[in-house]
Amino acid sequence: MPTAAAAREPVRLRIVTYNIHKCRGLDARSSPARIAAVLRDVGADVVALQEVLCYEGRRAEHDQARFLADTLGMHVRLGAIRTHRGGIYGNAVLSRLPPAGERHYDLSVPGREQRGCMRVDFRLDDARVLHVFNLHLGTSTAERRLQGRKLVGGVVDDPAANGPRIVLGDFNDWRAELAPRLLAARLNGVDIRAHLRRGATYPGLVPIAHIDHIYFDDRLELESVVLHRTRRSLVASDHLPLAADFVVR
Repeated sequence: MPTAAAAREPVRLRIVTYNIHKCRGLDARSSPARIAAVLRDVGADVVALQEVLCYEGRRAEHDQARFLADTLGMHVRLGAIRTHRGGIYGNAVLSRLPPAGERHYDLSVPGREQRGCMRVDFRLDDARVLHVFNLHLGTSTAERRLQGRKLVGGVVDDPAANGPRIVLGDFNDWRAELAPRLLAARLNGVDIRAHLRRGATYPGLVPIAHIDHIYFDDRLELESVVLHRTRRSLVASDHLPLAADFVVR
């Protein structure tokens, strides 16, 4: 059991958001092993994945969440949102830390594709629990307006999440509309221009938009931001892994 002094020690974590596009690369080849190699290069402590596809009872790589976790030696939590051609499709969180709890939030809008947010909790010591919210918002402006209100009113402000909070994922928001503005009023946003000297991260080959976002509260200190842009990552998915290094005080 950590001592009171140890509980006050700062904890450093690398947190990543990555839309893996069902592990289907720009070469039209589906390769979970290639995504695993990209993530191994990134060296994250917690990875928020979007567009994860899992089939049970087939070859190991067809259950993408479990395959990535086993290959990387990480824990996994799956945020199933809907079925896709007989498989389970949604978000997932990989972590080196053992999860201490989780909750799932429905962000779906009638008439649109089902969407969701998952929260995974990590106990850093006997005094601190880190809450990581992993989401994937819709593609229409009207849809994201409704999701933004749900996100702030019932998700990020969930009274059960009273520890340090990180909200990240694919916001699908090409013009930084309502959802990012609502979150920015409550949390600190990662300013990629200040860290990367660029204002866009997507698509990886020719970035024209900033749709992968990371937000965090005042109990976390942002040290650095990395857009993992390598020959392999440029082919593995249409997105690139966006990594942020934090200190939890």
